[in-house]
Amino acid sequence: MHAQIQLGDMAVDVVRKEIKNVHLSVHPPSGRVTISAPARLSLDTIRVFAIAKLRWIRQQQRKLQEQERETPREYLDRESHYVWGRRYLLTVIEADQPAAVELGHSRLVLRVRPGTDHARRQAIVEDWYRAQLKQAVPPLLMKWERLMVVKIARFYVQRMKTKWGSCNPRAHTVRLNTDLAKKPRECLEYVLVHEMAHVLEPTHNARFMTLLEQFMPKWQFYRQMLNRLPVRHEHWGY
Repeated sequence: MHAQIQLGDMAVDVVRKEIKNVHLSVHPPSGRVTISAPARLSLDTIRVFAIAKLRWIRQQQRKLQEQERETPREYLDRESHYVWGRRYLLTVIEADQPAAVELGHSRLVLRVRPGTDHARRQAIVEDWYRAQLKQAVPPLLMKWERLMVVKIARFYVQRMKTKWGSCNPRAHTVRLNTDLAKKPRECLEYVLVHEMAHVLEPTHNARFMTLLEQFMPKWQFYRQMLNRLPVRHEHWGY
């Protein structure tokens, strides 16, 4: 059951469902506020709870507003790019040979034919990121399928604008955002475990949270790491 309460100029999205406790979240990058609350609680009770937390909410929103935003990439020399949480400077080499991306000690080398435009450079780099992720996922799947006693029939890697991952519990399939290859490897592992837990429990209810705590006690730390700088210019939600 979805609703919205207004606290001055702040709109708070409220979802009431079969859970035991109230969960308050301030989402990057815009500072959107959501409250998940037990179905038995009235909107007035939830409003009182939100007012009591107003100072904390404002603090979290201020932190998010102060975060640096990563601008859209132009794929030019000395531009910063991230691979598995580390920052690399891009080196573009134009030569009459097949396109390729190579990772050096502190540089990401992009080899393209002379005159290759921005769109093509972007596609080459994104294909490379996708390949990195496809290579990193299988050993993690093997590990967590054994630990969680969950079988994933297939995983997909694709560009996703609003999510880090998704799951189809009935088909036992998982989709992962290509940009996870830019984040620390622990973040990929967290998202994978999160989505695999949805095979056992499709919703974000109390049972799901218990599963997440059981299999990955530090999940909140990894979620914070996932949404830490650099924050892309698009609007993530997770």
